[in-house]
Amino acid sequence: MSFGQKKTLVRIVIGFAALLIASFLPAEGYLQLAAYLVPYLIIGYDILWRAVRNIMHGQIFDENFLMTIATVGAFALGEYREGSAVMLFYQVGELFQSVAVGRSRKSISSLMDIRPDYANLEKNGGIIEADPDEVSIGDIIVIRPGERIPLDGVIIEGSTSVDTSALTGESVPRSLTDGDDVISGCININGVIRVRVTKEFGESTVAKILDLVENSSSKKAKAENFITKFARYYTPCVVTCALLLAVVPSVVTGNWSEWINRALIFLVISCPCALVISVPLSFFGGIGGASKCGILIKGGNYLEALAKAEIVVFDKTGTLTKGVFNVTAVHPQIISEQKLIELAAYAEVYSSHPISRSIIEAFNAQIDKSRISDVKEISGRGIKAVIDGKDICVGNGKLMDDIGVSWHPCHHIGTTVHVASDGVYAGHIVISDKIKEDSADAVKELKKEGVRKTVMLTGDAKAVGERISAELGIDEVYTELLPDGKVEKVEKLFEEKSEKGRLIFVGDGINDAPVLSRADIGIAMGAVGSDAAIEAADIVLMDDKPSKIAAAVRISRRTLKIVHQNIVFALAVKFIVLILGAAGMANMWAAVFSDVGVSVIAILNAMRALRYKKLIRESFLKL
Repeated sequence: MSFGQKKTLVRIVIGFAALLIASFLPAEGYLQLAAYLVPYLIIGYDILWRAVRNIMHGQIFDENFLMTIATVGAFALGEYREGSAVMLFYQVGELFQSVAVGRSRKSISSLMDIRPDYANLEKNGGIIEADPDEVSIGDIIVIRPGERIPLDGVIIEGSTSVDTSALTGESVPRSLTDGDDVISGCININGVIRVRVTKEFGESTVAKILDLVENSSSKKAKAENFITKFARYYTPCVVTCALLLAVVPSVVTGNWSEWINRALIFLVISCPCALVISVPLSFFGGIGGASKCGILIKGGNYLEALAKAEIVVFDKTGTLTKGVFNVTAVHPQIISEQKLIELAAYAEVYSSHPISRSIIEAFNAQIDKSRISDVKEISGRGIKAVIDGKDICVGNGKLMDDIGVSWHPCHHIGTTVHVASDGVYAGHIVISDKIKEDSADAVKELKKEGVRKTVMLTGDAKAVGERISAELGIDEVYTELLPDGKVEKVEKLFEEKSEKGRLIFVGDGINDAPVLSRADIGIAMGAVGSDAAIEAADIVLMDDKPSKIAAAVRISRRTLKIVHQNIVFALAVKFIVLILGAAGMANMWAAVFSDVGVSVIAILNAMRALRYKKLIRESFLKL
């Protein structure tokens, strides 16, 4: 409980005691009024002040205004005890409401604990504590056991285990050693490591995550926008109705006291607190719950759209497969195996593509870059380079066709990289990728959730794509696609979905950025995914597990279910009590319950959106 909440609690206790004393005092007239004004002002002075202040700023129709009019009206009618008691009950409800909201926000804001406080920077032969913002790319930082990794980088000395649960929701530590990448926000567990910084703090993983979470509330769901607009028009309407209720029957019957009292009750009942607070809180809770298990959703609109997932389109490499390639076969034509790998490694040395990295690792020798010149990367084809004065082309069959070189496919399953030297076919290298352990479960679980079609798009060979799609149970596969070809396929798939259905694309590479932006919902792999893909995506999976897509859909649908429950419950109770109030069958206590009581119940229901672990377990994930 915060200091402000404790202060409110003390006021409530003192006010309650003063109300009891006033109830037993044998006072009448002005003395009785003064006796009840004491607890009333102790309990409700802040409500009165906020009402006056908001009116001065042009914000008339809110719960403070309604409660002030209702209680002041009760005093004007001589109902001193009821006016004071209603204000007391209202403040008790507001306290419960504040505690409920505070706990939900605290659960979500715990994610902000990933922000690093300092970095141990190596400088002038020593180590100084520096602000992460002041550390530059290329600087060396030292991370001791128990410290949070402040910046993204690569380990240059030491080995350790890191706790990634704050980012990925994964409870099992990851073992890291020389040459491995580390990401900010994780906790170093048991070893001292020296890390070369690869990204400034503003571009680091932790900074991007914090930005995503902090700004997620700016992208509201349709339900949130509806409630905002609803409250804007609803409150003035009910105030007008209350005014008519007070005046029209009173003129006819002459019983002003009775109908003014009913109008005051009507005003209190009408307050839309339950909707205005609980609906955004439900989405906030859903986003927070997803964040805790490594699913970063950039806004309530995307969380809402997830529930309508109808077609899910996957990239292959790095998404359904690990993106860890190994050379599995070398088939030279006119040169030796070692020479074939050497030519391919030299041509691919400047590329960061996983396939290029695997060829360089297979070469396993120092590369003399002075032998290389005029390197050109051809999108969707491969690489051209001049090595030792010879024109070397390394890439797929399309590149060979472009340069007029005759080539032949390989009987091995995998990605085939062809090599040509001075226009003569030199042979090919076969590289295979491994399917992620949970990819098959991801497809299966999505179908359980009602996804009508799953599709895989890849630039890989037809045989490779068809083999993987068959293993995973994917409905359709399109192979040998360039980046613009993926966009074209997605455009055609848009024609197949229903009006209310949503198309999701899941990718990881920079070439996926255009498709991620075009899809209704773009999901990027955050751990190994490129910065461009993460920026273009609407949802980021921090541990690269495709099975969490189904979990995200479940979280979305559960959140929307809670939202709809709150809307129906709040409106139903208010409608019933409004009729009863207008008919004189509901008193001020019932009015306050229909406002504060319903708000508290709706907020407690909204907090259920934070309970995410069961949904994750249902997706075959171990936390």
